[in-house]
Amino acid sequence: MAAIARGSVREVRVSDVEAAGLAAADAGPFLAALRSAVGGHDDAAAVWAAVVAARVLRPDHPHALHQLVYYSVYAGWDRAARGPPPYWFPSPTDCKQTNLGRVMEENGPKLLGASYKDPISSFGLFHKFAVENQEVYWKIVLKELSIKFLREPTSILDASDKSKKGGTWFPGAVLNIAECCLLPWPSQNKTDDSTAILWRDEGFDDYPVNRMSLKELRTQVMTVANALDTMFQKGDRIAIDMPMTCNAVIIYLAIILGGFVVVSIADSFAPQEIGTRMRVAKAKAIFTQDFIIRGGKKFPLYSCVMKGTSCKAIVIPATGDCLGVTLRNGDMSWKDFLSRAAGRSPMYSPVYQSADALINILFSSGTTGEPKAIPWTQLCPIRCGADTWANLDVRPKDISCLPTNLGWVMGPIQLFLCFLNGATLALYHGSPLGRGFCKFVQDAHVSALGSVPSLVKSWKAGNHTKGLDWTKIRVLATTGEASDIDDNLWISSRTCYKPIVECCGGTELASSFIQGSLLQPQVFGAFSGASMSTGFVILDEQGNPYPDDVPCSGEVGLFPLYFGATDRLLNADHDKVYFDGMPVYRGRQLRRHGDIIQRTAGGYYITSSVEIERVCNGADEGLLETAAVSVKPPGGGPEQLAILAVLKDRSATYDANLLKGKFQRAIQRNLNPLFKVSYVKVVPEFPRTASNKLLRRVLRDQLKRELGNRSKL
Repeated sequence: MAAIARGSVREVRVSDVEAAGLAAADAGPFLAALRSAVGGHDDAAAVWAAVVAARVLRPDHPHALHQLVYYSVYAGWDRAARGPPPYWFPSPTDCKQTNLGRVMEENGPKLLGASYKDPISSFGLFHKFAVENQEVYWKIVLKELSIKFLREPTSILDASDKSKKGGTWFPGAVLNIAECCLLPWPSQNKTDDSTAILWRDEGFDDYPVNRMSLKELRTQVMTVANALDTMFQKGDRIAIDMPMTCNAVIIYLAIILGGFVVVSIADSFAPQEIGTRMRVAKAKAIFTQDFIIRGGKKFPLYSCVMKGTSCKAIVIPATGDCLGVTLRNGDMSWKDFLSRAAGRSPMYSPVYQSADALINILFSSGTTGEPKAIPWTQLCPIRCGADTWANLDVRPKDISCLPTNLGWVMGPIQLFLCFLNGATLALYHGSPLGRGFCKFVQDAHVSALGSVPSLVKSWKAGNHTKGLDWTKIRVLATTGEASDIDDNLWISSRTCYKPIVECCGGTELASSFIQGSLLQPQVFGAFSGASMSTGFVILDEQGNPYPDDVPCSGEVGLFPLYFGATDRLLNADHDKVYFDGMPVYRGRQLRRHGDIIQRTAGGYYITSSVEIERVCNGADEGLLETAAVSVKPPGGGPEQLAILAVLKDRSATYDANLLKGKFQRAIQRNLNPLFKVSYVKVVPEFPRTASNKLLRRVLRDQLKRELGNRSKL
């Protein structure tokens, strides 16, 4: 039941509260508590902060009631002048207990001098310092993560060779990043008995959550590494194509511990896509499952792998100990694979390599449609751990859960953010769409929950959290697509309005370049700033940077000294993809990311992506070029993706719905399965500047007018 917002929260009446779903006997007391919390506050942000602090709204209240209060509080908010309205505010006391706040309190006075005040008011200064003094910042952060070097780096960053646009990070360092994940770490209170993984199988929702200690995890990883040594040579590339289960995590860490290279393949790919990735990565073998169990149904996986590649497959049963398929000649069961470790020492000596050694090959879209093979080095996990330490405030003993897959970048990020920060990894072996997953979040006492907007929409639509307690959650995170404000209102309300950290980055960055921060007020559906140590500018249509403090929209230009970012691609020209055509800023050529972002009043950011265009351009041979823009629908709601297309033959006619289907499939296959194409239009040409720069703002305005006129018909 939806409630209509009032022009002010002070105008809310008992009848409104009842219409929002509260019982008549409870409506009066609720309204009295609401008015008491509002008190004499005049500013809408102060009113909302007071309402949340007073716990007037509870997680078990109908969503319509949360809508009534939130939208009434901010009914008169001037977004154009003030930016998006905030829903969460950092506490002057609690901010000093965050990872970043604690480090700022310890180091701020000596690094910033008299300019340092406190973590909230000095956050901008400290961020600027981190961008301009990377060696100092990363020395501080390294002490917070469980990073053990066999040989310490001679420096943090060597930027003397200008031909290396991203510099050389951790020169001389030797380590094994998987070993770092598996060792006890006193400063994080991480011992052999600490819980490394919590998990539950779908269908066992009323059973206790399963637990694996750090020692048990390390033992199993060493067993798999020993078995790998009997079959492969150091440096061999070994694929994983299976759900992100305990076994998948064990295999992933074992491959890296043993000096091999993981090839990440999502379990949703068709045989042809599996084959392409195996070929591009030059993989020698693949770990997979016989089936995927999801939503109570069995979906074939091994058969897809067989059709996609002739490489040796090591097959794990989805349930129980026995496979549900017959193996082809040359393939091997998980049981037989593990038996190869019998008789070998249960201990395992990690293979130590340089910091820039290859450990994982992931994939992203390419300009021609073939996926870019993106190499992750041992630096990338450190960036994963550091970003989540700083922006998501992941701490030792946190329990972190994000439904994902090792074939997508968030899989490895989730793994490393837990194990390098001393947190526990929570895994649900099944579909994350329903109540079973939501109950697991409660039962596992998850404190850091990640999601994508489509998942939140599913939980909300099914009311899957009804009767569940999600108040143990301390921080939420979301990534993958544009967030819906009302869906974010819903999920935050389930946790007593804990902050949602919005994240936007890329596989090639091993991180998010813009995120939320627990030292800044947060708004729904937007980012509060650059991630720590990240610098960027927004470029106008002539390639000139806008001033840092003005609302604007344009392509992102990343500062190239970006710790953890790639310096090579395995099947494409790295400089051509990420640097060619980008302007020079402060003596260094900017790095391309592909996103078009808007900086709002108030300093928040909203994104879209030119990467979508690269995928769409190859979706049909008749296309000359495409332009992707995001527009708000005339009736309100979240921004929607629209794609405009120019045909090679301008006189030809083309079915826009047919193109829409091709674009949708191309984006899901090559870029992100979560993006949804809402509107497609064929146009004769695009508006451009004299220098041939696409005038996106003109396209967006034209589209808004057209959609607005349609809505009036």
